[in-house]
Amino acid sequence: MRVLEALPSLLRGDGRVAVVFAYDPTSAFNDGVLELLNDTGCRVMPWEQLGEISPDLVLSASENIDVPEGDCPVLVLPHGVGFQKLVPDSRSARVRLSGVVPDSLLESGRAWLAVSHPAQEEQLVANRPEAAGRTLLVGDPCFDELVASRPRRAAYREALGVAEGQKLVVVSSTWGPTSLLGTDPELLPRLLARLPCDEYRVGLITHPNIWSAHGAWQLRTLQAAALDAGLLLMPPVHAWRPALVAADVLVGDHGSVTLYGAATGTPLLLAAFGGDAVPGTAVHRMAALAPRLDPRGDLRQQVEDVVREHAADRYAAVARQAFAEPGHALARLRTALYRLLELPEPSSAPPSSPMLPVPEPEPPASAVTSWQVTTEVGGPGAAPGVTVRRFPASVGAYGTVPSETSSCFTHLACADDERDHRLVESASVLVRRLPAPSSVSALGWIGETLARLPGSLLAASAVRGGCCLVGLRDGRVVEVSVTGTAVDPGLPAAVVYALLRAGHPLDGAGTRTGGGGPAGVGPGPESGPGSGGGGPAGAGPGPGSAPGSGSGGPARVGAGVQVVLRAGDARDEDVVLRVRPGYTRRPLR
Repeated sequence: MRVLEALPSLLRGDGRVAVVFAYDPTSAFNDGVLELLNDTGCRVMPWEQLGEISPDLVLSASENIDVPEGDCPVLVLPHGVGFQKLVPDSRSARVRLSGVVPDSLLESGRAWLAVSHPAQEEQLVANRPEAAGRTLLVGDPCFDELVASRPRRAAYREALGVAEGQKLVVVSSTWGPTSLLGTDPELLPRLLARLPCDEYRVGLITHPNIWSAHGAWQLRTLQAAALDAGLLLMPPVHAWRPALVAADVLVGDHGSVTLYGAATGTPLLLAAFGGDAVPGTAVHRMAALAPRLDPRGDLRQQVEDVVREHAADRYAAVARQAFAEPGHALARLRTALYRLLELPEPSSAPPSSPMLPVPEPEPPASAVTSWQVTTEVGGPGAAPGVTVRRFPASVGAYGTVPSETSSCFTHLACADDERDHRLVESASVLVRRLPAPSSVSALGWIGETLARLPGSLLAASAVRGGCCLVGLRDGRVVEVSVTGTAVDPGLPAAVVYALLRAGHPLDGAGTRTGGGGPAGVGPGPESGPGSGGGGPAGAGPGPGSAPGSGSGGPARVGAGVQVVLRAGDARDEDVVLRVRPGYTRRPLR
């Protein structure tokens, strides 16, 4: 992948150089390599034919290769950051330093190893004296691209489906038994169970060897609960870099991705750090500075704390130890490549680090279809506040459920596309995923849903271009209209549920979703049931009208009916709750 990412910038417009790709089909980590090369449009040849074409240069991002006989140079690009990990040696029962070529190639004098810092050459020579003079200081193109791409951070977040006001927590795992996933494979569902899904998204970046050695099917099966809870699983090619730029918090181990994230200024929680990390390297210095994640502690509090306490230059010394002369890696690499090819370097301007492309807007995560919802009712006067937090039900076994009180309640809510019929039949609240085309259609769906599922208390549907209708089992229908960005109908449904449980009226209630405590919306003139006309409530509050004065169209209400809907700390919307007239009240069953 490193070769594929770097070559287009290095050889741009040069017809003197022909590139042929080969891969080793006997490698334990070759899964998907041929498909990637074919999809990229590369010319591919069998590995065993390399010796027949007499190449002028072999360029590889894997050090553990058998190159054909000959005298052409071999340039090895790092596939991580330096020589920071001990890995099993496939040629013996020993461990070896990751990134170092076999003895035979090093002793032949053909090998050149690209490094990102002079300290890596010192480390390499101390481990393998015959490597003296066989390194080329080029910097790190990947690090340069990450830094250059920071201005596009908002575009990456949008492409990944991270909403305004949400925080993106990215989990990074290298491969092997000492990695984050190797030591704590259930961390992901625990994170998703403790971080409210209206306020947080969680993504996973895994080492390509995990995908190659185990396969996508195995990885998705092992993390099925987390994927159902909305986990953003980054594909092993390209997408991980924009995701790292987009992250608000990185939870990682001793892998290179963790070091890249820390060096580019992302708040870091270290969840694992294996003994196979090499002492004295930049990743060890990072570990000395990074706060450790307590996997059994309050995960949300630890995430909030690391964001609040983070200083932008916390890992500046780590970056200086790992990456020399940042911003010039591609230019240095082009110079080295043409020198080895014994060709004059092109007269065009040296390449600079491009901004990473925005990821394709393909949905990298499943939509959450069921939630454990906690609601807390409180506030001054007759217009209480309602605090709502939602957690994916698929990871409910990893979460905690607060004890119910006279003002704090918990319920199960399901969308109409939830596939587990046991959850649907147990849900107190049913939500229509897509807006209904009209109020008539929404009311029809509500009636049919409540009749089909007698254990539910209420059903909610948004109306396209208008409000949200929440139908109760006693026959009432509550219109909820929201100014600004449309909200998931599960949020107003949770507010209505909480007010019913607390015995509060359904008009003029202050609401808050997520954030730090009940909304302090003061009471005002209360509109009783039937105060508006028969159509959906309008998009927002207007000058006050006397109860009963409307006869269709937007409901016009006094200030006491205006309430606040908040998702986390970043989203405030004006909300109107109004009971529609014309429904016969029936006892709750």
